[in-house]
Amino acid sequence: MADRFLFFAEVPRLTTPIPERAMVIMAHPDDPEFFCGGTVALWCADGTEVSYLILTNGNKGSDDPEMTPEKLVPIRRAEQQAAAKILGVKEVIFFDEPDGELEPSLDLRKRVVTEIRRYKPDTIIAPDPTRYFFANRYINHADHRAAGVVAIDAIFPAARNRMYHPELLAQGLEPHTVKEVHLFGTEQPDLWVDISEVFDTKIKAILCHSSQIKEPKALQERVAERAKGIDEYGREVFREGFRVMRIG
Repeated sequence: MADRFLFFAEVPRLTTPIPERAMVIMAHPDDPEFFCGGTVALWCADGTEVSYLILTNGNKGSDDPEMTPEKLVPIRRAEQQAAAKILGVKEVIFFDEPDGELEPSLDLRKRVVTEIRRYKPDTIIAPDPTRYFFANRYINHADHRAAGVVAIDAIFPAARNRMYHPELLAQGLEPHTVKEVHLFGTEQPDLWVDISEVFDTKIKAILCHSSQIKEPKALQERVAERAKGIDEYGREVFREGFRVMRIG
């Protein structure tokens, strides 16, 4: 297991345990596979019980003039279910918020807290809400940032504090403390996970999202190029990077 956690000269040495239960909180169908599909595949293979929270329905994710938001929603839901199955994810929970309109409201926080208390994850993967730009080539989607904000606010202090959303106690949903948060898309990763052995599985899961892919071969090449790295032993590997917060 230790060999999967790679250390680069510019990154402090950090290891993190394989969680018993994990939750991935994302804005859109296909976000988990692109951003952390390799890590999820490794965890599932090692027995981690992984659940997804997909906050929007992805109903704006098409430029096809023949497509409508109403037709797109069930397509993207089915694609996400298929991709999650390939990775070994136990359950996918869809919140069905409109794509492009996600806001970190108190109501949305309560819904996320509800699922955190229900599934009791040790570790949560979520977007880094502070990341607005990637170099000079990409503006981070507003839904990604909103998903990160609501995830962080739900994790601390709301999910662990019984004074927050006390009506959940009547449903038997006691406070739960998440031990680690792994933020993806961060500017300062301190953990790199070697996903080389499951990279093909990650690609297979990504390709389930066919409504989002115009040129599958070119996409695979881009994903591979972005995932390449050199570990401390000089080996070329595929990896996913996270900023880890330990708050348990």
